[in-house]
Amino acid sequence: MKVSKKNNNNDFIKRSFLEKVFSVINLTILILLVISIIYPMLNILALSFNEGKDAMRGGIHIWPRVWSLENYKEVFSDDRIINGYKITIARTVIGTITSVYLTAMAAFVLRSKTIPGKSAMSIFLLITMLFSGGTIPYYMLLKNVGLLNNFWVYVIPSLYSAWNIVVMRTFFQGISYSLEESAKLDGCNDFMIFTKIYLPLSKPVIAVIALFNGVAHWNDWFSGAYYVTNKDLQPVQTILQEMLTEAQRINELIQSGGAQSVTRTLTGESLKMATIVVSTAPIIMIYPFIQKYFAKGIMIGAVKE
Repeated sequence: MKVSKKNNNNDFIKRSFLEKVFSVINLTILILLVISIIYPMLNILALSFNEGKDAMRGGIHIWPRVWSLENYKEVFSDDRIINGYKITIARTVIGTITSVYLTAMAAFVLRSKTIPGKSAMSIFLLITMLFSGGTIPYYMLLKNVGLLNNFWVYVIPSLYSAWNIVVMRTFFQGISYSLEESAKLDGCNDFMIFTKIYLPLSKPVIAVIALFNGVAHWNDWFSGAYYVTNKDLQPVQTILQEMLTEAQRINELIQSGGAQSVTRTLTGESLKMATIVVSTAPIIMIYPFIQKYFAKGIMIGAVKE
């Protein structure tokens, strides 16, 4: 018995040592990962608040050397960027709200045990997740339905996502069916059951789908670049993409009237950094308010009992 007890103590000490080594290695990797994520963000922020000509000297990492707000003043003084911001906000708000609501309605129908053809519809959804028609047929479709150079090209094609419907349907299937049966006995129809029972109980998954849709709308520059030629309908992300890949937009900002007093301290690089901050800050500020729902909803379907 003494030998056995001694062996158990040695195993415990050995296991504790290995756990400590693993914890140290794991913590080190996580710290390096966090630094690799945060440093570029801090560098962009520092350059955006630094005087442009001074930033060209280099050596700026996470703190501005010569503080200046001229970059942001120039960004917000450009009418095209302001208008692009309005388009981006409008498409994000309208697109997210309508997409989440319609996705929830589709998931509510597919979670039903009695609807005919449910299996066929589920297979159809799966096919759309695996295959697509391609860019050219998609462009021709948008042209035929009159969505090119139209604000609704940002909203209508993205109303439904097969993946989002599957995720929300999985969540709905976890809600007790007895609640729906009780509501029907009380005289509720399907729409009342959907709005009074399923939606209030589905805040975590709604937050997740809303976050996915909102981020997708906010970051999308492709639609504005390829499906919209009207400059007044282009979102701020398309404008940012053009500023990052072409010097033409930077030259227009520097040579624009009314900005001559600050052109000596502005550079294309500093303006680009300020525009990046302006376009990404709102979505970053919204995330903390839905983080608790996102943490719950992201685990949907991860555990089966």
